[in-house]
Amino acid sequence: MFRPENLLREGRRQLGRSDGAVPRVCLLDPDGDMVRHLNRDGIGQPSGTWACYHTELLEFTWDDTLLGVVGFAVGAPFAVLVAEQLFASGCELLVSMTSAGQIVPVGPTPYFVLIERALRDEGTSYHYLPPSDFSEVDGMLVDIMEGAFEGCAQPVHGGATWTTDAPYRETEAAIAAAKAAGVLAVEMEAAALYAFAQARDKPVLCFAHVTNQMAVAEGDFEKGEARGSRDALSLAAAVARRWLYVRRG
Repeated sequence: MFRPENLLREGRRQLGRSDGAVPRVCLLDPDGDMVRHLNRDGIGQPSGTWACYHTELLEFTWDDTLLGVVGFAVGAPFAVLVAEQLFASGCELLVSMTSAGQIVPVGPTPYFVLIERALRDEGTSYHYLPPSDFSEVDGMLVDIMEGAFEGCAQPVHGGATWTTDAPYRETEAAIAAAKAAGVLAVEMEAAALYAFAQARDKPVLCFAHVTNQMAVAEGDFEKGEARGSRDALSLAAAVARRWLYVRRG
C-alpha cells in the first residue's frame, strides 16, 4: 500500500523539489567518505529533484561520467529504503560501495570484492524474498563487468559476503561459520539490496571495500588515499561507463 512514489510526491510538495530525474547511475556510500571528499573539493552539487526526507543526493562528474551519490545510508533497512526511492526517481543502475571486515583473506587490505552473493543474516531481505541462505547478484551484471576493472588502483575480487544487522555480535562461532561457507568479508547491506533487486527486477551491483580485520590489532581500517574515496569513485565510474556503454549498444 505504501509506495516510494507516494512518499516522493509528498516530499516534492513539502520540500519544494522540482520534477525531474536523478542521474541514471547512482551510488550508495554508507561510510560517507566519498561524499565528504566531493564536498571538501567542491565537486558536484545537491540534487534539486531528490525528494527524500532523510538524505541528500549529490550530483557530480567523475572520469567524465555523471553520477549521483547518497551518503550515510548504513545498514540493510536504510539502504533498501533509499534504493526504492532512487529507482522511483529515475535511477537506472545502483552501485553500493560499503566498508567490510575481512573474513577469508584474498590479499593484503585494502581491496574490493564484487559481491556475487551475500549471506542473509539480516531482516530486510525476508520482506522481499522467501527464506534462503544467500541473496544473489544478477549474473548478467557480473558478465557485463568482465574486464572493466583492469585499470583500477586496488584489486577487485569476486566472491561472497556476510550481511549482518549487528556488527558487534560477530562472535567467533559466527565468523567460523562464515569462513566455512567461503565468505570473504562481512558488511551490512548487500543481502537486502540483492533481494530488493530480484523482487523489483532492478539492476543493483554491490562492492565491499575490505579495509579491516575488525580492529583486532592496532593500525586497522586504513582505506588508502583520501580514505579510499578516490579509488572507490574511480571504480564506480568504471562500472557506470561499462553499463552505459552496453545500454547504448
